[in-house]
Amino acid sequence: MQLTADLFPQTSKVFTVSELTRNIRGTLETKFGAVWVQGEISNYKMHPSGHQYFTLKDQRAQISCVIWRDTMAPLRKPLADGAQVQVYGTVTVFEARGQYQLNVQILQPRGVGLLQAKFEALKRKLEAEGLFAPERKRPLPKFPRRIGIITSPSGAAIRDMLNVLRRRAPWLQILINPVRVQGTGAAQEIAVAIRELAMPSDYWQPLDLIVVTRGGGSIEDLWEFNEEIVARAIFHSALPTVSAVGHEIDFTISDFVADLRAPTPSVAAELIVPDIVDLQRQIEGRMRLLARQLLNRLRDAQQRLDHGRETLQRCLAHNIDAMKRAIVHALRVLQARSPVHELMILGICSTTQSTVSSGWKEFCVCSGQTRRCAAATASR
Repeated sequence: MQLTADLFPQTSKVFTVSELTRNIRGTLETKFGAVWVQGEISNYKMHPSGHQYFTLKDQRAQISCVIWRDTMAPLRKPLADGAQVQVYGTVTVFEARGQYQLNVQILQPRGVGLLQAKFEALKRKLEAEGLFAPERKRPLPKFPRRIGIITSPSGAAIRDMLNVLRRRAPWLQILINPVRVQGTGAAQEIAVAIRELAMPSDYWQPLDLIVVTRGGGSIEDLWEFNEEIVARAIFHSALPTVSAVGHEIDFTISDFVADLRAPTPSVAAELIVPDIVDLQRQIEGRMRLLARQLLNRLRDAQQRLDHGRETLQRCLAHNIDAMKRAIVHALRVLQARSPVHELMILGICSTTQSTVSSGWKEFCVCSGQTRRCAAATASR
């Protein structure tokens, strides 16, 4: 009996299973709190309730995980067995099974933390060198005739861009330089393609701008556009360059270096060319405005012409009246200075006599009339 007592000392309390499990839960939640854990997903299951259950494991151990329906926003890429992830959550115990688990609050692909750190380091380096400076950004041509697109020829990005470009700018000539947009060596291909399109060539006419694009994806999928070789190729490009990589929430190093960043490939197509419908509408509106302005100018000219004609007529009439008055005045002056008029004023009348069959008559120099002179009559 003594041996038994030594091996199994009497405790002050006997726990029920629930009590012990609850105490363990409290200890775990207090001791660990929220932690980051990485591993491989297995036994993934989406429950009809919207909760997600899976096991996170490595080579030696595993832990059950749960993502509650209202904890996280829907993931862009569905989870699947075999995925390498990093999760952030709280350690707790599922008391009904006596099983400890992780309530996940954040989930991201494994390695994102390292890639994000690399991204920030390169961003700081290039920004310090002036590759992101706003003053070096070049404006895009308003009416490009030829553009170059660097992307995967089989991706959704090129299909979306071509649909928009053909609708908005049917006159546009498009040169596609096909490249891989992810995987080993893709960044080198992209950089070479940028240099090829930016340089003059005997195989195509000069381009007006370059678009570097691809569809959305994870940070690993977009990583080739975060490589320094691509950033420097964009920076040294002789042509304005547009970066349209991923979705609106995605940002890459190429976005910061490019002359213009477009949220999506479709938006890039809308930004680089005007809409032909809008152009036609603007042209028609300006034609109407020009017609109105020409009509107004014509009417103004006609009105000025009518006014000038009336003014000229009034001036001519006034000048004619003035000339008439001047002539009448000159005649009066001439008459006033005539010798005959002066003789009339002095009361002297010169006469001449002539012999005619009717007898003596006088010719009045004043009036130019022939009449019998009173003096001659009296002498008779």
